Amino acid sequence: MLTRRAALFGAAGVAAAPLIATAAKAEEAMTPVAAPADLSSLKRIKRKLVAPPFVHEHEQIAPGKPRIVEFEMPIVEKEIQVADDAWLQGMTFNGSIPGPLMVVHQDDYVELTLINPAENLMPHNIDFHAATGALGGGALTLVSPGEKTVLRFRATRPGTFVYHCAPGGPMIPWHVVSGMVGAIMVLPRNGLSDHKGNPVSYDKVFYIGENEFYIPKDENGNYKRFADVADSYPDTEEMMNGLIPSHVVFNGSVGALTGENAMTAKVGERVLIVHSQGNRDSRPHLIGGHGDLVWEAGKFNNVPDRDLETWFIRGGSAGAALYEFLQPGIYAYVNHNLIEAVNLGATAHFKVEGDWNNDLMEQVVAPTQIVG
Repeated sequence: MLTRRAALFGAAGVAAAPLIATAAKAEEAMTPVAAPADLSSLKRIKRKLVAPPFVHEHEQIAPGKPRIVEFEMPIVEKEIQVADDAWLQGMTFNGSIPGPLMVVHQDDYVELTLINPAENLMPHNIDFHAATGALGGGALTLVSPGEKTVLRFRATRPGTFVYHCAPGGPMIPWHVVSGMVGAIMVLPRNGLSDHKGNPVSYDKVFYIGENEFYIPKDENGNYKRFADVADSYPDTEEMMNGLIPSHVVFNGSVGALTGENAMTAKVGERVLIVHSQGNRDSRPHLIGGHGDLVWEAGKFNNVPDRDLETWFIRGGSAGAALYEFLQPGIYAYVNHNLIEAVNLGATAHFKVEGDWNNDLMEQVVAPTQIVG
């Protein structure tokens, strides 16, 4: 298998082959010895994943007893345009960066069919931070091109959690910063609660995945473009190890959630924003708004913070913030490391419709020339 693949890689791929082989060996892989769980009495439902920032259909309150929630997710290796002048040899869950947000309820069973199509070059797996045991499922899901696997785990803890590829050794950070990270939201069975324990709901939910990319430049200062993921590895690894990203973006590219792609809402709507970062810390801030309720660490058993201006997303985690929009207009949602927001790309927009409230803010005197 590796010999055939190395022939496809070319010279750069051959240089990377020892690392690929290390990942393919999957020293951490295991075959559990236990009787199969009997879940024959549980209802099964299938959910079709959708590309972020949108989220598949789901109930906010569990409709009954725990269920087995089935998902199918192909792994797609493809070139992605990150900016006008920059292209990434991406590795993705379901073809999007970030991977789609999966939603279940506490004590539901997540049953994922993970597919690595034959046309891919790399082995892949999935590590769910929401799961218990076997490296988050990573030790049970390593699939080479042309293989698929089925993993089931019980979602025992409510909250928002990252999932990512972790095929072994130095392949782990490379796959993550090449796009293989997403999130799962495990809702309490009775839905969300505020700081007093009262039930709260949302009118809309959006998933914002923040990624940093390490795209090297050539001797002329232009971003390099590679033939495939294996070709990109040596130069990308060197830049990764310098810890200085070329781009920091929301949802895969500069401007992915601005302009015509802005998220939309209306005055009076409560919007839940799920924000993940698989590798580095981030500081989300909604310019012109706030976090009414913020589960900064993303865990719904914890009392949410209130009225935050900026919140903190730890690298390798996902958080959630609920906000009711009170004024119309364009809201900029940014990583408040403003260098990363403005210069590197970590900016999104909400376009909100409705009537202006002068009691909240009024332009008393429009800008005029100073005389005298």
